[in-house]
Amino acid sequence: MPISPPQLPADTLDGVLASIARLDLPKRALIDGKEVAAHTGRTFDNFSSRDGTRINAIAACDMTDVDQAVKTARAAFDDGRWSRLAPRARKKVLHKLADLMQAHAENLALLESLDTGKPIRDARGFDVPASINTVRYYAEAIDKIYGEVAPTPHDRLSYVVHEPLGVIGAIVPWNFPLHMAMWKVAPALAMGNSIVLKPAELSSMTALYTAMLALEAGVPAGVWNVVTGLGTEAGDALAKHMDVDMIAFTGSGVVGRQLMRASADSNLKRVSLELGGKSPQVVFADSDNLDGAASAAAWGVFYNQGQVCTASSRLLVEESIKDEFVAKVTAAAKAITVGDPFDPATQFGAMVSQRQMNTALDYIEKGQAEGGRLLMGGARIRDESGGFYVEPSVLDNITPANTLAQEEVFGPVLSVMTFRDEAEAFRIANSTVYGLAAGAWTSNVSRAMRAANALKAGLVWINGWDACDITSPFGGIKQSGFGRDRSLHALYKYADLKAISISFEP
Repeated sequence: MPISPPQLPADTLDGVLASIARLDLPKRALIDGKEVAAHTGRTFDNFSSRDGTRINAIAACDMTDVDQAVKTARAAFDDGRWSRLAPRARKKVLHKLADLMQAHAENLALLESLDTGKPIRDARGFDVPASINTVRYYAEAIDKIYGEVAPTPHDRLSYVVHEPLGVIGAIVPWNFPLHMAMWKVAPALAMGNSIVLKPAELSSMTALYTAMLALEAGVPAGVWNVVTGLGTEAGDALAKHMDVDMIAFTGSGVVGRQLMRASADSNLKRVSLELGGKSPQVVFADSDNLDGAASAAAWGVFYNQGQVCTASSRLLVEESIKDEFVAKVTAAAKAITVGDPFDPATQFGAMVSQRQMNTALDYIEKGQAEGGRLLMGGARIRDESGGFYVEPSVLDNITPANTLAQEEVFGPVLSVMTFRDEAEAFRIANSTVYGLAAGAWTSNVSRAMRAANALKAGLVWINGWDACDITSPFGGIKQSGFGRDRSLHALYKYADLKAISISFEP
């Protein structure tokens, strides 16, 4: 794949369509610095969620291709072409990669929107800039990781160093394909590891494009490999491979369990899991910013068509303000511009696939069957386009025992519940198997502190939603997984501690 010349952002639908038509679309795997077809020649069709049409055919890698990628990554790690580079040298290369990503930002945004159906304005305004920032953050962090010197007698020196693990298998999801890939690839490369990245079959193109940019930036061939294909073939082979030292995964709980079993049945490779969520926003009547809370409640669940692991899909409102507040939320939701993802004015685009669209519609139907009252939305829209669109949907009268209060929809569906007092609010908020994110809105400082302590989640936001960045660790508790992305903690995840003791008797 020749890397397409960088393009400038277009500000019209026709302009975006013309820019996409000029792109060279990635379709082959990348192993040992070379674009390769699957060894069988097999491909799978990549469809547009915008209009249901076929985009291209992607290489369908299997066990043989994954084995070749892992062997290549191991050879690159063992000969030290990257792992033994001085930290400052790796830093320079990763900064060059960030520079190239910036130069190709429009192409990356176009590919991301084309693959996923997310609005081009979001790909331009968030996904690609955040991915670039992640690379820069870990590039800058490389030469600031220190070891330790232990207290020892005068005739011995004991110290501790961080060593790269080796070969990292990264399996990333389709909702933020490039962003989630960089959360894993950037810190793993920064620590000196080699990578075999398996992108979601629904969204492979930005991973392939960026890995090609990495070669241009100076990441040696073999250090970052990308195997495309189905999870049941390429993903399973990577998880079970005896020479992979770690699997870093973001995705569903079902697959997370499979990865843990694969680790136990193979070489006991390390596993880091960022799984699902059923995140609550708790709104107390004493909040002095109900307008801000209403906007956060709407955007917290409808951003990216609800396909966000931290989506605030449960809204818990104090009884005394329930009707007034929910009216504010529905007004905010109705103001969201739904439309063609390639139209720069669109704020809410297509769901990633027909399957995901149908899943959301099924949950809406089930919510009503269990007594929920549909306040807005609830239907497929824009079906004449051939794409997969579900309108922003709000259901009231949901109880903590209802399916919509317990299961992750991963779609634009908000469930509204009420509470009478603080104790009940926290009890409902914590009453799921998940523990990824949670939030509370209150003007009472003591209550805010109690909420921060009481809410059982890896991420807790008070008077805001998704109010953090690359400098804060990201991950969950309970069945939302374990291990952390983002922050310096992610660097240490891709390293081993080695304790060394040297005696020097005269």
